Amino acid sequence: MSGVQFTRRAAGIMAFAAASALTLSGCGPSATPQTGEGAGELSKDPVTLTMTWWGNDTRQANTQKIIDAFEKAHPNINIEPSYSDWAGYWDKLATETAANNTPDIIQMDALYLSTYADRGALLDLSSLGDALNTSDLPQAAVDSGKVNDSLYAVSAGLTAYSIVANPSIFEQAGVELPDDKTWTWDDFADVTKKISEAGGGKFYGTSAYGFEDGSLRMWARQNGDQLFDEEGKVVIKKETVKSWWDQLKSLTDEGSVAPASTTIEKQAGGLSESFSATNQAALGFWWNSQLTALSKASGQEMKLLRLPESSGGKYWYKPSMYWSASSRTEHKAEAALFLDFLVNSQEVADIQLTERGVPANEKIRSYIAPKLSETDKAVVAFLDDLSGDVGEAEPVNPPGASGIEALLRKYTEQVLFGQMDSEKAAEGFIKELSSEIQN
Repeated sequence: MSGVQFTRRAAGIMAFAAASALTLSGCGPSATPQTGEGAGELSKDPVTLTMTWWGNDTRQANTQKIIDAFEKAHPNINIEPSYSDWAGYWDKLATETAANNTPDIIQMDALYLSTYADRGALLDLSSLGDALNTSDLPQAAVDSGKVNDSLYAVSAGLTAYSIVANPSIFEQAGVELPDDKTWTWDDFADVTKKISEAGGGKFYGTSAYGFEDGSLRMWARQNGDQLFDEEGKVVIKKETVKSWWDQLKSLTDEGSVAPASTTIEKQAGGLSESFSATNQAALGFWWNSQLTALSKASGQEMKLLRLPESSGGKYWYKPSMYWSASSRTEHKAEAALFLDFLVNSQEVADIQLTERGVPANEKIRSYIAPKLSETDKAVVAFLDDLSGDVGEAEPVNPPGASGIEALLRKYTEQVLFGQMDSEKAAEGFIKELSSEIQN
């Protein structure tokens, strides 16, 4: 993600935080009692629900088809859509929420879930009773939407951290694809160095990590550590973060990763301009649900690999995104009906397939299996193959932690450019992240 994106997101976070003390205090649980069971009666009169999401043109078109299908089935309910790219989404939502105008239906992310829930902006979905059926979702997927034992979000899909490989580049370099169930990080370093040497600057062994928290969480789990505890405290050890950046710096110095300036420039272009999408790196760190988009962008048949040393319960299933509802919605029954449609409808599944991640609903996942493209089948197969190595879910990001990617990017850049060593970067990152949560 670009520096502009991070600036805009940070502005949104600050706008939300600054306004929340004045405005969101009035929209918490005490202001919107949720004591009754169930969602209430559906209205026979015309009802309008507002809905917001982020995503590319494909998601926008798919979501509009979903809206059309719902409105056809329920002619008195109108869904008013609003969408943007990731960069502008959160500052827009923060502004709307600060103005007590949060959309009825919200596409939510794990980075922000507890922040919005803690401020009282989200509806406790358990108050909807049977109107929202989550019985076909694994309990772990349901629990991932809970904050302080209240259900504020329902998973739209599942994903897992992965490495996306470009077999064409391996072939050009004369290097065999690794066995991803047995390889080590030393193997990773050897393979990527050989590929970079063969590429001569035309392509590299791997793109850099360090710009989002998935890779750090995975590294922590592999080292018997974790980023947050269940109480929301930053508990990751300095040594864990230091070793993560040490490896990245070593890969860069060895030439396995492009020079720092090239890496940062590529980060500004998003997925479509990434090393993976432009066929300039044999390996890249991505969520497995991004395989189809990367394959289309690159024009290559990409392959999903596990990270090195990933057996023994070190993996976890991450909700690719969630659906939430506003605590201020005036149409609780209709919001519940639409949420249930999004999570449990075969018609919705036919439209979006795995675009929002592999469906968490196990019946829906089985239903769409024969309909999937080859890359989508690979996405599902990757998750299924992980089942024996999936451990406990990661704790939900605590309030204030939504700026974690901006912090990681800042310190990763300083490490790559040699402006700060890994130990001081680890100290600074942990201190700043802890401070943001405490505030």
